[in-house]
Amino acid sequence: MLDIVKIVIPRNSLVVLCGPAGCGKSTFALKHFLPTQVVSSDDCRARLSDDATNQEITALAFQLMHFIIESRLWLGRLTVADATNLKREDRRPMIELANRFGFNLAAIVFNLPLDVCLSRNAGRARTIPRDAIVAQHELVQPTLASIKQEGFHYAFVLDENQQESAQIEAGRSTEC
Repeated sequence: MLDIVKIVIPRNSLVVLCGPAGCGKSTFALKHFLPTQVVSSDDCRARLSDDATNQEITALAFQLMHFIIESRLWLGRLTVADATNLKREDRRPMIELANRFGFNLAAIVFNLPLDVCLSRNAGRARTIPRDAIVAQHELVQPTLASIKQEGFHYAFVLDENQQESAQIEAGRSTEC
């Protein structure tokens, strides 16, 4: 039996996806949000270097990602930040942008077992090194412990079953 989780996200929100590679963040984002609403760090890497895996340009990719997010918030558009976002210092710019534009801030944390992330990664055309996923996975519990104290208005935690059965209602209200 799947646990159905209903996630309500106001129209004036910045949604920050948090989870290790292979947990299904990008698939989830594309299933539940418009492609134009999703700003992906991998897509920004690809736009700059024609290679979504090019770690040498990560700083530039995140500058572009933050610029796009800032521009969307300035225009009053619901925006989804698709990156691992598992370190406080990586979430801080998102918090600052949401606050600057008076946006609600929602986190969706993907709390899946390591073996699921590794298995999904192995089945992808573009794989991430195992040690990188293990290191990212170790940051999930600290993220869960701190995220509610960081200024997020909403924090949703999804396990593997909830990820599959989640129902998103986004953009209906401007109330927090």
